[in-house]
Amino acid sequence: MKKIEQLKDWFSDKQSVLVALSGGVDSALVAYAAHSKLGSAALAVTADYKTLAQDELKSAKKICQEIGIKHLIISYNELENEDFTKNDKERCFHCRTELSEHLKEIAQKENIRVMVDGTNVDDLGDYRPGIMALQNNGIQSPLVQVGLSKQEIRMAAMLVGLSVFDRPSNSCLASRIPWGQRITAERLARIEVGETFVKQIFGAKQVRVRDIDGAAKIEVGIDEVSLFAEKKKLDELIVKLKLIGFDSITIDKDGYRSGKINVIAD
Repeated sequence: MKKIEQLKDWFSDKQSVLVALSGGVDSALVAYAAHSKLGSAALAVTADYKTLAQDELKSAKKICQEIGIKHLIISYNELENEDFTKNDKERCFHCRTELSEHLKEIAQKENIRVMVDGTNVDDLGDYRPGIMALQNNGIQSPLVQVGLSKQEIRMAAMLVGLSVFDRPSNSCLASRIPWGQRITAERLARIEVGETFVKQIFGAKQVRVRDIDGAAKIEVGIDEVSLFAEKKKLDELIVKLKLIGFDSITIDKDGYRSGKINVIAD
């Protein structure tokens, strides 16, 4: 695949690079390309900022083990940032601005001049204030510059042997809470546990449990909605979700779509 080589070549004139690595396929491919060209001069950094699902953290660790890239995990608490927890339409901007500051500190300490992330061309068509925050802080997006779409990224990741090539897209747990509703540790915890229940009981892969004023609105991949036809399992899920604090539970029969929570909140 020609674009894999183009992505690797993007790093050819870089002395060292810091890769902002989540647990997903996009930044995984960037980390792979960076390590392929730069070896030990490439550093992957994952931020455990308390709104990251633990599954994502585990995935990030696995990715780095597969690639062989150096991996640093940093921890801080986004819930201490009032601009973030008030959860307005600029939530992602505040999140990524804070992340950028941490990344710049590490880059300075490690004498790394180039910082990159996993933003791809498909991300540019949605409302993504977080991308603007990263760009404002000098973080570059090789996947965009090479012109890689999500589908092409998955294909490339499969070709180079990354196990996350088919991992469903994910985002921070705060994205399950509509704009204008405060983000709290309690809400984040029940969202994460709720999504684990859905995966365990139904075997669904693409899962969102939206927390809308205490009501759980469940989204799964459109091809997985039929799983909820099993009444016994659905009853079990409802009982468990109510035990962890949800007042009511509804299933979104239209399935998961990125950004749907923003529509709900309007």
